This record gives sequence, structure tokens and C-alpha cells, in this order.
Amino acid sequence: MKTEMEKMRSGEAYVFSDEAMLASLHRANRLTVRLNALTMEDGEYRAVLEELVPGIDGTSSICPPFYCDHGHGIVIGEHTFINRSCSMLDEGFIRIGARCKVGPDCRFYTVNHPMDYRERREPREQAFDIEIGDDVWIGGGVTVCPGVRIGSRSVVAAGSVVCSDIPDDCLAAGNPARVKRRLG
Repeated sequence: MKTEMEKMRSGEAYVFSDEAMLASLHRANRLTVRLNALTMEDGEYRAVLEELVPGIDGTSSICPPFYCDHGHGIVIGEHTFINRSCSMLDEGFIRIGARCKVGPDCRFYTVNHPMDYRERREPREQAFDIEIGDDVWIGGGVTVCPGVRIGSRSVVAAGSVVCSDIPDDCLAAGNPARVKRRLG
């Protein structure tokens, strides 16, 4: 039988009030408070970041303040920079490729609640992974919705809300974000 965490990571409906789920959330909360008290130049910064986001490449960085739900659902490639005040609701995996630039105040939401109000009364939700390709530039204030894929070498203009997939090599903008032109 799958744990609620295993259900969450596999895209199934899960109980978010599960004891192990709450422990994971509390762990991330404690670590983000520590991280957000630091600058990127502080000696503790790297150790706290790597504890919060296990496996983050040593060439990548996240500028505090930073907010996430679990941390262990975030996968970041090499030479990627995430600017300040980024929020990642990583119930589903958030995979960001190599050499990406993420502007300030961006939001990545993998979690989704039931549409039926009766079902929303229960402590259940579902998560859908977000995937960002290599060499992507996401402008400031962008929101990326559950289940979205942004293709490699694409650019998402500041303030956009990405509700559906963006192919490789495209400039997308707007709310909802739409492909404005091909790049390259």
C-alpha cells in the first residue's frame, strides 16, 4: 500500500494532513526560516540550501528569501539561478533544467484542489509535476501552474501566467501565456 507521500509524488490524490506529510512541511518551514535569515555570501548558506533542496548542483543558487513546501520535490540543473522571493509548492516535482534564469517573485504551483466544493472540504489534493527545460529564462513575477512544461531555450515574459505547455525555442507572454513568436 502506498504512503500518502508516494501517492503525492505519483500524481494520485493524497491526504495532505497525513502525519508524514506534515513532518515534511515542518522540516521545510524550519529550513526556509534559516535560509531566509542568510545572504548568499554567508558561510552557512550553501549547507542550509543543500539540506533544504537535496541534490542541488553546486553551481546553482537560490537567492533568499525563498519559500517551498517540501524542498525534496525540487530538482535544479547546473548553473541555474533563481532570484529572490520565489515560491515553489513542490507537492509534485518541479524540475528546472541547466543554465536557467528565474526572475524575482516567481511562483511554481504543482498542487491542485478538487473542483467540486464537497470534495474540497476533505483534506485531499492532487499534484502535477512542472518541467522547465535547459537554458530557459523566466521573467519576474511569472506564475507557472500545475502540470506545465516549458521547453528548452524558451523565454517567458515578466508577469505571465503559464497555464499550458510552451514548446522549445519560443517567447511566451500574457495571462494566460501564449506563444508570441519562435526564437532562433
